[in-house]
Amino acid sequence: MFENLSDKLESAFKQLKGEGRINDLNIATTVKEIRRALIDADVNFKIAKEFTDKVKDKAAGEKVINAVSPGQLMVKIVKDELTELMGGVESDFNITGNPAIILIAGLQGSGKTTFSGKLASYLKTRKGKSPLLVAADIYRPAAIDQLKVLGEQIKVDVYSDPENKDAVAIAKQAIVEARAKNKNVVIIDTAGRLAIDEVMMNEVAGIKEAVKPQEILFVVDSMTGQDAVNTAKAFNDRLDFNGVVLTKLDGDTRGGAALSIRYTVNKPIKFISSGEKLDTLDVFYPERMAQRILGMGDITSLVEKAQAQYDEAEAKKLEKKIRKNQFDFQDFLDQLQQIKKMGSLKDLMGMIPGMGKAIKDVDISDDAFKGVEAIINSMTPFERANPNVIDMSRKKRIAAGSAKDISDVNQFMKQFEQMREMMKMMNKMPMGGRMGFGRR
Repeated sequence: MFENLSDKLESAFKQLKGEGRINDLNIATTVKEIRRALIDADVNFKIAKEFTDKVKDKAAGEKVINAVSPGQLMVKIVKDELTELMGGVESDFNITGNPAIILIAGLQGSGKTTFSGKLASYLKTRKGKSPLLVAADIYRPAAIDQLKVLGEQIKVDVYSDPENKDAVAIAKQAIVEARAKNKNVVIIDTAGRLAIDEVMMNEVAGIKEAVKPQEILFVVDSMTGQDAVNTAKAFNDRLDFNGVVLTKLDGDTRGGAALSIRYTVNKPIKFISSGEKLDTLDVFYPERMAQRILGMGDITSLVEKAQAQYDEAEAKKLEKKIRKNQFDFQDFLDQLQQIKKMGSLKDLMGMIPGMGKAIKDVDISDDAFKGVEAIINSMTPFERANPNVIDMSRKKRIAAGSAKDISDVNQFMKQFEQMREMMKMMNKMPMGGRMGFGRR
């Protein structure tokens, strides 16, 4: 995410490396490089100039204390200004109403339908809502089919009327259907076009007028950069939407859309989305995004993702097993499943401070655990619960069942035993030692 921009900003900060203090000369040089990095990221020149002028003014008024280097000070100033540029704080999302109505708009290919499914999943699993998805794209049968498939995956009802060619009527009837079925949120997926045209705008404006939505979200493909900002302005002029959704953040995102939309349309970014998995939707936090752009990681989001998958009762059971040195292959497999639910592995690792740059050129596939899972799934339940019974004949059968070499099975089992030994050693330590407060 934003790797090119991150690299160029880091290069700009290097202008201050080794400098004892900030002065007009090194500020000017650094700010020039920052402006160039923003423009390369497809940020509008006017926005880039205004941003760097603010950075320059703030830097000129700062004094460097002994504990802070000029480079660190500049990073903080840029982080604060990036945060402000992207909205300052996270934005509220209004889901009050009976039902609450959410209208989804955007161009074709921006990811509207996938986002609609993700939003329904988010509201159902994280907010305890009962959503109804509405297929109001009357031009693309594939869009209706796609929404139905997504609905089946997340067990959310989908309202559609393929024979009806009146999108406004479909939206109005969907509200009636929602009330009849006690659905408290209605998500209307509207039609898009490859480019803005009057028919599309009239239709979505008509739906807005007919159903009076609490939220109108404009979905934008973040890979389209400044074009996305221009499209957002056109939609906002017509719809006066409530917020923006940035999709495809796992692609080759230059950053122009994320850094420019708030400034251009004065509407907040409410959600960010990456990949096709239906649980990869996050609330947009400007400060956290600024930290990630600057390679500072995002521990808060990482912890929140972990907590979303955290089961306290299961965690206590697992802790007891670890204390008794009974951690087995099934426990290991269960933990892998929890990690996979948190999202893209590379994205998760990028949230750890300092890791983003280290792994930027490393291909970390989300299928990285498949080999291990295949090995464990080729074991019998008895073998999973009793790792010590697995002898050579069992290893051969497991290798054949998982389509792996016997050496792969041996290597995995060796690594598993090393992990169990570490757990065993930790359990033998006094509690103070475990907490880092050993006796003196």
